[in-house]
Amino acid sequence: MIRKPVLSLVLALVLVLPSAGHSQNDAGGSRSGRQAAATPGAQEFLSAFQIIRDYALEVHSDSTLWFRAVDGLIQELNDAYAQAFAPAEYDEFQESNTGNYAGIGVQITTLNEVITITAVFTGTPAEESGLQVGDLIIAVNEESTEGWTTGDASDAIRGEVGTTVDLSIARQGLSVPLRPTVRRDSVHVVATETDLVGENIAYIALDRVARGSADEVEDALSDLEDARGFILDLRGNPGGYLDESLSLADLFLPEGVRLASAESRVPGEPGSSLDEAWTAEGPDRIPGKPVIVLVDRFSASASEIIAGALQDHDRALVIGERTFGKGVFQNVFRLSETRHLRLTTGEWYTPLRRSLHRPRTAQGNPLPEDPSTFPVVTTPTGRELIAGGGVFPDLEIRNDTLTLLEREFTSQAATAGVPLNPRIEEFSFDQSQKLRAEGNDPAIDPAAFEDFLTGLVEEGADRVLLDNEEVRSYLEYLVVQRIARRMDRIGQAMEIRALRDPVLAEALRLLDEVETQAELFAAADASNANQSN
Repeated sequence: MIRKPVLSLVLALVLVLPSAGHSQNDAGGSRSGRQAAATPGAQEFLSAFQIIRDYALEVHSDSTLWFRAVDGLIQELNDAYAQAFAPAEYDEFQESNTGNYAGIGVQITTLNEVITITAVFTGTPAEESGLQVGDLIIAVNEESTEGWTTGDASDAIRGEVGTTVDLSIARQGLSVPLRPTVRRDSVHVVATETDLVGENIAYIALDRVARGSADEVEDALSDLEDARGFILDLRGNPGGYLDESLSLADLFLPEGVRLASAESRVPGEPGSSLDEAWTAEGPDRIPGKPVIVLVDRFSASASEIIAGALQDHDRALVIGERTFGKGVFQNVFRLSETRHLRLTTGEWYTPLRRSLHRPRTAQGNPLPEDPSTFPVVTTPTGRELIAGGGVFPDLEIRNDTLTLLEREFTSQAATAGVPLNPRIEEFSFDQSQKLRAEGNDPAIDPAAFEDFLTGLVEEGADRVLLDNEEVRSYLEYLVVQRIARRMDRIGQAMEIRALRDPVLAEALRLLDEVETQAELFAAADASNANQSN
């Protein structure tokens, strides 16, 4: 989909490159690497390595010493994103950013102390084998799952593509367990949630910028093209692939406009820089439709590229909180067949040349700043945008926090050791299964809810607090939203969420009142004026 060959920069913009260095027994490597190896400092380092290996009382393998040496180099870089990956860490890193893993295609959790299937992904071996939501996994490869955590079960079920796993499944209504043998395959977990919300408003939530995210959003735009307006929810999105973020921004912008640019070092040449820029191939998939992008302080990196590009080109109104401010990108270099190094190698900019990088301490805390010194840029329609690190929303709205009573209840439950979230999950799952079977909409059965509350009291929750209407209403809100999600009623779940989510509620309110992007900006200006008065 994207315009010209683009570097695939991951997790907050990363590229996996071929081996750029050399191991102890490798005579190859890059020219700059060979030059470094010839310096006096490099010779001293290699001499120290040899002495430690030959004489240190505590014996370590060569690979352990090399890896610790790499870690030591990283610690001296003042690069909060640099990391040397061990094999298992790299596999986890790849999975989190691609959405791909080798398994059977189920989502599992521990409900009522039993490993339970809570989702079966479409087109996967699990679906082909007839596995169903609500099935209980009581054994894996003839080993009982009693006492297992979700992680234990996941590790046992996953494996290499093409291999098989034997499951024992307890299913409601069957007296004898099912024993399917399921072939493992490559599974992709989608990064989007989409549905119509309120008065014909399209809602698209993107939880990460994973491989294939742009195609998922493009499909959603096509499916929901008759919607009056669109909400792209990037809250909590930590980033992902650069080329996917560019393709995502491209979906909303016309051909030829700039999407982003990047500046990095020319390898091996200190003081030199390499500039790249990317433009949209277009066309805008939903021309003329008003768009709102939701962001918060956890929206970072690739998600900031999307928000920044749409904001710079006056294509979307940005609502929420100032974003994280991760305006640098990392490359991942292969050190060997099993080891990889992630390193910050450059900085990216929005179309109006805003650097969204926000300097932080080694612990990740933002450094002190003076807002009066922040530069300001002007968009094509004359709107002024702050360029002070992170995307500053056009309309700032913070998420509501819990009330004092709600905080008191959650604190009391935690102190008493009440597993509140798992119990909500269990109750919501059971209720969603019942409602789905009956063909009913998401709702709470009053008698069942009372039994749920009684169970919490038996585990240590305070009855007086639970009898308070404010606390009960809060729990009902959490439960019915989970029920709606479990029933794949995303639109209804978002309508429920909007009752306590002022950011989403304001987005829905604004889109209900306007027909064009210009009207949307004017409505936001009016809201800002009202907040100031």
